[in-house]
Amino acid sequence: MKFLRRSESEPAEVVGEETSVDDEQVVASKAHTPAKGRPTPKRRDAEAKRRGPVAPPPRTSREAMKRNRGSKEERKELAARRREARLKQRERMMSGDDKYLPPREKGPVKAYIRDVVDSQRTVLGLFMPLAILVFISITVPSPVVQQYVTLISLLIFVMMIGQSVILGRKIADMARKKFPKEYIKTGGTIWYVATRAVQIRKLRIPKPRVKAGEKVS
Repeated sequence: MKFLRRSESEPAEVVGEETSVDDEQVVASKAHTPAKGRPTPKRRDAEAKRRGPVAPPPRTSREAMKRNRGSKEERKELAARRREARLKQRERMMSGDDKYLPPREKGPVKAYIRDVVDSQRTVLGLFMPLAILVFISITVPSPVVQQYVTLISLLIFVMMIGQSVILGRKIADMARKKFPKEYIKTGGTIWYVATRAVQIRKLRIPKPRVKAGEKVS
């Protein structure tokens, strides 16, 4: 009996099975990332590629000398630019530009303290000459000279300590009156005044903006 046999629809079932197999293959192919076929480039190679093509090696000694001369000139020009930038930065720092000053020198309070210190004539300015005198006295073979120099140096040193404390406290009070909203430490002001005053006037950084004896309000 023919109806018990497989009918002509059997190929359709086979086609349906093949279609399902093809769908599975398509899904599997989408989920699977195929190999690139080449190794991943190294970081330095990728950076070199971004920078641009590398110049070919020199073919002659004359060409190598020209390239070397050009690289030397470029290095000299770069060094000159850096030197000029440092000089400009130092000039602005010496002039008191707050942007180029070190952190301990920044701010209107410190600028005011520097002006007051620079306007004073104090014993603290003798610190460097006194140190030179003590060094010279050590080389002198006379014990009497060394004793006198040591005694005078101790007296001046005690005077320096006393004057730095008195002047520092005075300047701290003046700064508090001028800047009432700022928190000003007396100890820090005394130390800042002493370190500024012991320096030779011409070597102070930044340079003094007021003359010695000039009144600062």
